[in-house]
Amino acid sequence: MARRQRFTISQARRSQSERLRRRKRWYFALMGTCLLLVLLAWNLVRLWSTTAAVIMSAIAAVLPPIAVIIANWGEDH
Repeated sequence: MARRQRFTISQARRSQSERLRRRKRWYFALMGTCLLLVLLAWNLVRLWSTTAAVIMSAIAAVLPPIAVIIANWGEDH
């Protein structure tokens, strides 16, 4: 007969709802950062430095794909 493996508290996986909640928080934080960067770059920073506004916009353009990758990381299908 095969023995069932016992898990201690530290070895147990977090529940799916906890993992989903954590991924959602990361997704919304990254997308909020993206939105903030775009708004600041286009409305405020461009008045002082066009180069800084372009760099901020470029960083904001990279964040959505990263947010999606993080949101779907380790998803059980």
